[in-house]
Amino acid sequence: MNKVNIEVKKEIKLDGRTNNTGRPVSPKSARQARLAKQSFYADVHNKFVSGAKFEVTTGVYAYDSKGYIYNELTGHVCNVSYIGRTKVKGYAFVLGKKVNVELDLKTLKFVE
Repeated sequence: MNKVNIEVKKEIKLDGRTNNTGRPVSPKSARQARLAKQSFYADVHNKFVSGAKFEVTTGVYAYDSKGYIYNELTGHVCNVSYIGRTKVKGYAFVLGKKVNVELDLKTLKFVE
């Protein structure tokens, strides 16, 4: 048998693309809107969990990794029982009664 040499030519993209199909992406498409929404939810969730300060109508608060929300002036405000993708549920005791607190992460205004 005779050996056959085969030359393999690799196509090199001149514009530096790696995993790009070359199709244009419409930012108005349903997929891009869904990805933008997921990115926003992840960003807001990470800000809350990392302890970034956020503003509610009555003042500026922050989440502590020990499981509670605190105010810089008064200290402990409420305990956090659930942290979801878009909602945070907590509770506080006022005059011996349990008061439920629910924060919507989508509407929180984070302060720098």
